[in-house]
Amino acid sequence: MGRPKGGKNRTWSMEQKFEIIKPIIDGKVSETQRSKDLVISLGMIASWVKAYNKGGIKALENKRKPGNPLAKYSNRKELSYTEQLEYENMKLRIENERLKKGYTSKEADQAKQKKSNKKNTQ
Repeated sequence: MGRPKGGKNRTWSMEQKFEIIKPIIDGKVSETQRSKDLVISLGMIASWVKAYNKGGIKALENKRKPGNPLAKYSNRKELSYTEQLEYENMKLRIENERLKKGYTSKEADQAKQKKSNKKNTQ
C-alpha cells in the first residue's frame, strides 16, 4: 500500500494523535483494526500508544527536526542588513565549530565530495 507517489508525509498534531489512539487506550478497538480503518501504519500507531503510556499526552507532541539554518538565507538574492549579519554570524559559528573539531572547510568539502561520489557509484 504505502503513500501515493509524489505525496507528502502526513503530520498529526498532539490532539489528533490522541483522538486516533483514544479508542485503543479505552480498549474499544485493537491497534491493528484502528490501523486498517484509518490507513495509518500499525508501527506508528503502536509507537504513539507506547509513548502515551510512558509519558501521557505530552509525549505525543511533535519534535522539531533540525534543518539547515543557512538555507533560508543562501537561496535568496537580496537580504536586509539584519539578515546579512545573521547569515554571516551563522557562517562564522559553523567555521568556528569546524576549527574546534580540528578540520578546515577545505577538508569538510573534500569529505562531502567523497560522500556524494559514493552515492553516485551505488
